[in-house]
Amino acid sequence: MVVLNKIYTRTGDKGQTALGDGTRVHKYTDRVSAYGTTDELNSTVGLARLHADGDIDAALARIQNDLFDLGADLCRPDLERDAEADYPPLRMDDVQVERLEAEIDAMNKGLEPLRSFILPGGTPLAAHLHLCRTVARRAERLTVSLTEHESVNAAALTYLNRLSDWFFVAARTANDGGKADILWSPGANR
Repeated sequence: MVVLNKIYTRTGDKGQTALGDGTRVHKYTDRVSAYGTTDELNSTVGLARLHADGDIDAALARIQNDLFDLGADLCRPDLERDAEADYPPLRMDDVQVERLEAEIDAMNKGLEPLRSFILPGGTPLAAHLHLCRTVARRAERLTVSLTEHESVNAAALTYLNRLSDWFFVAARTANDGGKADILWSPGANR
């Protein structure tokens, strides 16, 4: 269990932070950018939850918890040394991806067929879920960039990819099952 008695430590005052294994790195590194954006995503989910209730709120609560798991996974480099760690590092698992897929499939069953690209917006919940989708895509891009030179748990990357799909389908669900989606009209303002 995490215990935080003091919030400021002054250890980051010169632009460095500690990763999950204690390694000190600059705050602008790809790994810190990836898990920092995951934290930002979690905050946008918190905003979306202000407009959610019932099953969608419960699903968003699960996602927020998953995003903390994801941050814990991404802040811990060197997958090969996991077995040597004093405590087993928390890693994303395929079961979390499978849950998202099942939820996407369930939501998608009730949606109007997609006949055009849609613009972010509609209900307040849908607009916030579209924001979550775009921040999830940025977190995914940063994590993909990280994989170019460091090891990353494959389930973490898959989770981010699937999560942006989840937000897209959930936004359509929040727009009266897609009936209130705002459709893109190509070249409409020429």
